[in-house]
Amino acid sequence: MSDSKEVLIKNMVCPRCIEAVKTTMNELEISFQSVELGKVILQENLTENQEELLSSKLDNQGFELLKGEKSAIISKIKSLLIDQIHYSNEVLLTNYSTFLAEKLNQEYSHLSRLFSSVEGITIEKFITRQKIEKIKELLIYNELTLSEIAFKMDYSSVAYLSTQFKKETGMTPSEFKKDKKSIRKSLDQL
Repeated sequence: MSDSKEVLIKNMVCPRCIEAVKTTMNELEISFQSVELGKVILQENLTENQEELLSSKLDNQGFELLKGEKSAIISKIKSLLIDQIHYSNEVLLTNYSTFLAEKLNQEYSHLSRLFSSVEGITIEKFITRQKIEKIKELLIYNELTLSEIAFKMDYSSVAYLSTQFKKETGMTPSEFKKDKKSIRKSLDQL
């Protein structure tokens, strides 16, 4: 039996994921208050049977019910970063390390070591990959100039954005726009 009214779920990276989890919760007749990226707030604790059913159903959909503090922290880090980079319209007034430390109420050095040891990449690399995917999306939409994208994504210059983009993708932003075969990755593949 789960002893918390908060259930953490790995691989929730988009609004469609939230809807899929809501549908699963309703199908299993598990009452919840809210579903957010990486998290469900329940109205009452899960029974062991409910937890097993939920875990199984989520696994079949590519999600994972997280058990254990380390997994939960990593999931929260990813959810906070994905939400900030892809879905928030608010400008981050601090750096990501301070943002994460404040949101999770833990030292950034601890969060960074934990993330790297489990994920095999640094938080900074994860942030860069997320930003590059957002930049790809913005390039495909073709609504903003490269300067506007650099500003929106908090790069100090177009040159720095281009350098980071080429390092990650092997092509410049201009080459990416011209290449009709350029494919964005879904967030859960990053």
